Amino acid sequence: MAAICVFCASSSTLEQKWLDLATRTGEELAARGHSLVSGGGCVGMMGAVADGARSGGAHTLGVIPQSLVDLEVADLASDELIVTDDMGSRKNIMIERSDAFITLPGGLGTLDELFEVWTTATLDLHDKPIVLLDPDGFYDGLLGWLDRLADTAFVRSSALERVIVAKSISSALDAIEDRVKTNG
Repeated sequence: MAAICVFCASSSTLEQKWLDLATRTGEELAARGHSLVSGGGCVGMMGAVADGARSGGAHTLGVIPQSLVDLEVADLASDELIVTDDMGSRKNIMIERSDAFITLPGGLGTLDELFEVWTTATLDLHDKPIVLLDPDGFYDGLLGWLDRLADTAFVRSSALERVIVAKSISSALDAIEDRVKTNG
């Protein structure tokens, strides 16, 4: 069993397909016996992944800054809710408390979290699996741009190899489970 952190959008105006993807991710994570670490919000994909995980009996840990609690978007149904002073502390705790990371489609906040765990992995501050779940090419533009950066030596190819791109929830979790077993 791994503590898997899921990064995703918290917007409440998303298409239903994104909310469904988040719900299914939480459900599958629970079905495989993993726990969820999330950004501690109850809205958008973040709320959907937590609800999906809880519906399958998974333990849920939410980490949220006080400023977002004040906006009344905290996932009060979390088994454990940690309130931080700021976003930086939130990310640090999420990284510390997680064994692996899955990034679903999202915006600036999601990308910020992805790049934080990716950068810290390339600096050998952790060796936790990082998976980009991209079932329909949402991240194609980003991945193409990063490949071009590697071609110009702004990004090392070995850094790009730190992220596993998965096209399905099951393949994302398979990749994590394989890496967690190997790193044991």
